[in-house]
Amino acid sequence: MQGISDKDLIKNSSYINGCWHSSVTDFSVTNPANDVELIKISNAGIIETELAVKAAKDTLKLWSQKSANDRAVLLRRWFDLMMQHQDDLARILTLEQGKPLAEAKGEVAYGASFIEWFAEEGKRVYGDTIPASSSDKRIVVIKQAVGVVASITPWNFPNAMIARKAAAALAAGCTFVVRPATQTPLSALAMAELSRRAGIPSGVFNVVVGEDAHGMGEVLTQHPDVAKFTFTGSTQVGKLLLKQCATSVKKVSMELGGNAPFIVFDDADIDAAVKGAIDSKYRNAGQTCVCTNRIFVQQGVLKAFTEKFARAVSKLVVGEGLTGGVNIGPMISARAVNDVDDLVTGAIAAGAAVVLGGKKHSAGNNYYQPTVLTNVTNEMSVAVNEIFGPVSPIIAFDKEEQVLAMANATEYGLAAYFYARDIGRIWRVAEGLEFGMVGVNEGIISNAAAPFGGVKQSGNGREGSKYGLDDYLEIKYLCLGGLND
Repeated sequence: MQGISDKDLIKNSSYINGCWHSSVTDFSVTNPANDVELIKISNAGIIETELAVKAAKDTLKLWSQKSANDRAVLLRRWFDLMMQHQDDLARILTLEQGKPLAEAKGEVAYGASFIEWFAEEGKRVYGDTIPASSSDKRIVVIKQAVGVVASITPWNFPNAMIARKAAAALAAGCTFVVRPATQTPLSALAMAELSRRAGIPSGVFNVVVGEDAHGMGEVLTQHPDVAKFTFTGSTQVGKLLLKQCATSVKKVSMELGGNAPFIVFDDADIDAAVKGAIDSKYRNAGQTCVCTNRIFVQQGVLKAFTEKFARAVSKLVVGEGLTGGVNIGPMISARAVNDVDDLVTGAIAAGAAVVLGGKKHSAGNNYYQPTVLTNVTNEMSVAVNEIFGPVSPIIAFDKEEQVLAMANATEYGLAAYFYARDIGRIWRVAEGLEFGMVGVNEGIISNAAAPFGGVKQSGNGREGSKYGLDDYLEIKYLCLGGLND
């Protein structure tokens, strides 16, 4: 953990009700770049999770009754502190997660942007007055905080996935409990320390870190004092958590798996498409829920695109995230590398051709070569499954209707991308793609002002944008009678 300027950002225990809670046991957090232990973290469990929920419940009234402006002032301080400590937060993130330092700095700024956005958007929670059916009545609609919000977040974006949930919850007047991934708890705990410095009251933002995923998850999904549950992770786990939330009919939002198509039509700007595909596919070593999973290229430009794309991929530098000039860091674990390798070897056995890469990287156990495959079909496992690694399967197609059917032939519906110039085609394809987000001639689509979320088995609800507060608010209808007396 050398190189962190503000050592007080390095925490090794859960943050509950404004205090740091130590446990009897602990677990190790390792650097995926070299599998070296970074720190030992106190291992929280069911008891600590219940304490965090109680703290959030006890402080809910105090926080929800603050004015939106007062909450905004505190959120703005939190944002300012995150940006002031961007370098340290990024270094912590790279050490525990592996992504290149420049990407980590970008994630910190991206996460902080949601805190800034919702600090302002929380002031714009408007209600309605509705014409009544009789003259002695008035109909008023107000919006109120849903209550205590619980969350489980993944390891691939350990700062931003928490920030965009917590920012909306706190801005709406909710209190918040999060269980971050045990591979990457340090970013969450550093954020908690900065929330304390910002003056956010004890119990409003709580972080519980522990290895008992099942027990802690049951508390967060089934506790009667939790009004809403929000999750980012795999579809398989999301379905289990949804079932658990059903026992108490909680409000739920889910951001789950993806299988993003990236379509290159024959009228596309090929150079722009190559850059967009690189940006979408290879950031965070392909470990991104919205990253390109299948590249569909029309026959007329198949050869030109493949050659240029492979040439660009060959220039990507693999290595430790803290090393200058590195584009692709390690994957999160050797198991993740093996899963990707299984998909690649399965595709090769089924007839795919390796243009570039196709093997584990010599940099270490957790690295995989940036890979480009051709002769791939949409039925191969590498196209059906979410790859979550630096592998690009290229699939040829002939007609617009054909590629739309192929792109939509998945249970997922998170993000999609395509490159074209014809305005009629742009509208047809954008409307025809069964995905919650579509990038048109653009490979990077996420920002705080836009609604992030998917359809089908990629989840429900939206994060970010003016729509992002809706999942943290309840609509209350007031009928005022006897007004003519």
